[in-house]
This record gives sequence, structure tokens and C-alpha cells, in this order.
Amino acid sequence: MPLPIEDYALIGDCRTAALVGRDGSIDWLCLPRFDSPSVFAALLGTPEHGRWQIAPTGPAEVQRRYRGDTFVLETTFETESGVARLTDLMPVGSPYPQVIRRVEGVSGSVELAQDLAFRFGYAEALPWVRRAAGGLLAAAGPDALLLRGDPLPVAHGHRHRGEFRVGAGDRYDFTLAWHPSYEQPPEPVDVDAELARTEHWWTSWADRSDCGADPHQHYLAPVQRSLLVLRALTHVETGGIVAAATTSLPEAFGGPRNWDYRFSWLRDAALTLEALLAHGYSAEAVAWRDWLLRAVAGDPEDIQIMYGLAGERDLPERELPWLPGYAGSVPVRVGNGAVDQYQADVIGEVMVALDLSLRSGIPHPGHAWPLQRALLDRARATLGRPDSGIWEIRGAPRRFTHSAVMTWAAFDRGVRAVEDHGLTGPVAEWRRIRDELRAEIERDGVDHERGCFTQYYGGRGVDAALLQLPQVGFCAPDDPRMLATVAAIEAELINDGLVHRYRTEEGVDGLPPGEYPFLACSFWLVEQYARTGRAKDAQALMDRLLSFANDLGLLSEEYDPDGRRQAGNTPQALSHLALVRAADAITGHHPPVR
Repeated sequence: MPLPIEDYALIGDCRTAALVGRDGSIDWLCLPRFDSPSVFAALLGTPEHGRWQIAPTGPAEVQRRYRGDTFVLETTFETESGVARLTDLMPVGSPYPQVIRRVEGVSGSVELAQDLAFRFGYAEALPWVRRAAGGLLAAAGPDALLLRGDPLPVAHGHRHRGEFRVGAGDRYDFTLAWHPSYEQPPEPVDVDAELARTEHWWTSWADRSDCGADPHQHYLAPVQRSLLVLRALTHVETGGIVAAATTSLPEAFGGPRNWDYRFSWLRDAALTLEALLAHGYSAEAVAWRDWLLRAVAGDPEDIQIMYGLAGERDLPERELPWLPGYAGSVPVRVGNGAVDQYQADVIGEVMVALDLSLRSGIPHPGHAWPLQRALLDRARATLGRPDSGIWEIRGAPRRFTHSAVMTWAAFDRGVRAVEDHGLTGPVAEWRRIRDELRAEIERDGVDHERGCFTQYYGGRGVDAALLQLPQVGFCAPDDPRMLATVAAIEAELINDGLVHRYRTEEGVDGLPPGEYPFLACSFWLVEQYARTGRAKDAQALMDRLLSFANDLGLLSEEYDPDGRRQAGNTPQALSHLALVRAADAITGHHPPVR
């Protein structure tokens, strides 16, 4: 079986990323982009589905760390005979993506084994491997991988294996570079130079952050790491932001809730933009804004909830039956059928993010406002239409309260654009729609008996997404209806102190019941507590949530409190950006009001 999710580290070059286990095995890597087919897929199966492991041949104690504020990973193996260090990185800015692995002897002598299985196309294509260009060249279809280093592993069936010994002061470098199979392999690289350049790139980026509090404050390290994760999940060339680096890591182990998150959701990207803007990253905001304008350009009726990294629209979902899934969780899916859903909240998310960027001093290009007006026309034309909501239910569409509030937010920001920034538009009509939406929500989206907001119009249950209502300015955090909503969430959605998205037992999502608490929802509750004077509750929940991060500060989508393990795709942008907001609320570093 693959390792527990929390035993994986991320390395990346802001074009794609690899997951490296505590056992020195790269079990997940897609090349050349996050959403490309995998070349290593042991994460969703076995070593036979592709991996690259360098590790001691015998038992070892393992310690890991990132080198400061970087994604240069150091794994130290301590054995009976000595200590060896494995350094893993993906150089930023290389012509083609590549992985560098450096093995160094620290003390004594350690025997290590290398196990390499090339598997292209999500482990469906077995490449032809031969010695060429000073290394092992694996090619299949349009893709090729070249492994250079000494000693190179040798063929054992369809895998390559080898052993070597490292003593104190010894150093062995291995590089694995992707290139199109129809082009010449890239030239060898200077590992020392690539290591220094990559460390400098990440450290310089981290140094630009403004965490807005005393450098000794309790949450500085997790906030800084979370911002780095958000940057690592942002494609350096297109500006697209993936929701996570993986596909099909289960929301419930052994179940069917396995989705592909290697795409750019408008909602998640907009929220990421806010987290980055709150900490001084305006250049990233400009890149995202430009990506957004390219992605949604065209007929507003064709707007999607998600796109590929460069704005691709065709993201069909399919299943990969030859992969047995993480911990037997099937089906394994690539692509995402939610791309065809109508989700009413996304126009609101886009309008809120663009409003924030404008108020943060980022000038908009001339075509941005006409596009926003067209989006508001689309929102007006679909008023009252049931949707699939923020959680992308696969059951019957409903009138979700959160979606209605985000539609309200869309028209509210349209009104602000005219009133505060001098832009032109039918402000009287937008104001009327905004006010009518508020009245409708307060009539139909509230359980008047309990005084709380509801998951959908006419229902009685609640939804953790309702915690976002104060975040977009629909009501104050201490509004009596919000306080009643929090009380209902505490009574109905909390398991072992952690927040579920909603009650899956109610059948709203059209899937079998059962999933683990959703980490972002618990961070939203921390923010709500902090903004309503419940400081002790906020800090207690925050500290517990931070304890779920792995030894490198990474969080996945969900957490299994019974098994005490992470669940869902990893690292999850939504979890990390919600962490940043929660820490800001506790420490008083308020992001711009949405």
C-alpha cells in the first residue's frame, strides 16, 4: 500500500509537482504539467504503477525538513552503520521540468538501493528504455525521460534496480529530465548551480510576504508555508492555480468520492488571490487576473466553474480501471465532470476577487470591466435557477443559500464599481436586484423557527459554506442569524470537534453517505470564532487543526479523526488559504474587507 497521505512531501517547479514519501520514493509525478498524465503513479496503486525510490537497504530512522522557506526537501536516513542524506528538488526555471536527487554521506557508511519503474500515461504505457545520451532514456509516444547519474540502476524485468554504498563525505547526483520524445535530450545540468538558484528563487519569493505581525507570533511559520504552497500550485507561465497536485485521493477511504483536483476552479483561484493579496503578493494577483480574463473570455453563457491551467475548457471525466486506487478507493478518475455543472456562486467569487484587486491598487485593463458587465448580465439571466452549489453535488440541483448570497455579492460589487470607482453600468437595476436578492435570502434561506440560515431554500439543515456569509459582507459575524447558524453547525456538523461540509446522510449530493471533516470548513469556523469574541475557542481549534499538518506543514483536503490521518487530495489549496485567513483573523492581520 502507499504511505499515509501525511507521509508525503511536495517538491515542485511551479509547472508541476512530485510527491516524495518518507521512504525516499517518488510515488506521484505528472509531466510536463500538473494535469498531464503521470509518469509515476504508485500513489494510486503499487510500485509496479511507477515510482523512483532511493533509500537504505535496511531499517532506518527518518527525519525530513525543507531548507528554510523553499521546496528543497532533505530526508535524513539514520541506520545502524551510518547516516545518509537525500536532497530532492525540482529546479525552477529549467527549460524542461526535471527532478534532481542528491545523495550524501553524513557519517559512517550506508548501503542504499535504487528502484525505478517508468510508467507513462497513468501507468497504462510501458516505455522503451535504453542507454543513450549518457543515461537511461525512456520514451513512449510524445514523452521521454532521461535519467543521468552514477551509478545507474540496471534492468530487472520492467524495472531498474541497483545498490550503492555512500560513506562520509561521498556525494552522488541523479537527474531525471522530461523532454518531448521527438526532440534531442536536454544537456546535463550543474546540480550545485541549480540547487543554489532554486533555493534563492523560493527564499526571495517568501521574503516578499507581509505577514503583518510580530515575527515571533505563533502562526507565522504555518502561514508562510501555506503561502508557499499556494505559490507552488500556481503555474508560473499561465497564472492558473490548481486546487491540488493530485487526483483521486479519497474523501472516504475505500469509497467512491475520488476526484481530480489538478485544474483551476474560479472559486478556489479567487480565494487564493485574496490570501496572496492580503500578504503583499500583487504580481501574482495580476497574473491570476490576466489568466481569469483569458479563461472566461467569450460568450458569458459559456462560463465554466473550472478550466485547465492555460484556460482549456474540455476537461472530460473518465475512469482508469487498471489503477486499483489509493487504499483500494475506486474509481480512479481523471478530468472532472463538475466542469459541466451550473454553480451560481462562481460569478460572485470572480466579481468579489476583481473588486478586491481593484481596491488593492491593481489597475484593470480596458476589457476587464466590459467582461464583468457581461458576467452580471449572465447572472441576471439565470436568477432563480437551481444549481449544484459550492460542493458540486451530483444530485438534483437546488436553490442553495450560499449560491444566492454569492449572486448577491456579484451585484453588490457591480454597484460598488460604479459608486466607488466611477465605472459605468445600469447601477439602479443592479441595486434593485441586489436588494431583492437580500430580501429573498432573508425570507427563503432562513429557518425562522431556529433563526439560522439554511443549506438551501425551504430546508432545515445547515451547511459549513454558510460561514462565508460574513466573509463577503452579506451580514456581520455577530448577526443573530449567523450566531444561530454557528450554533446549528456545532450541533449538526461537528464530529470530534471538526466540521463536516454538510450531512451526507441527507442524500443532497446524490452519492453514498460518508466523508471525513473538511479542513477548510473548520478553519472558517476559527475565523468566525475570532471575529465574534470567542478568542479561546478560535485558538484552541486553530492549534488542533495545525496539529494535523504533517512534519513539513502540509495539509490535505480532509482529516479522519478516528484513524488520525489526512484524507483527500494534497496539498489542498483551499485548506491552506483558509488557514491563512484564520490566522489573520486571530492575530488581527485583517485582509481587505471583501
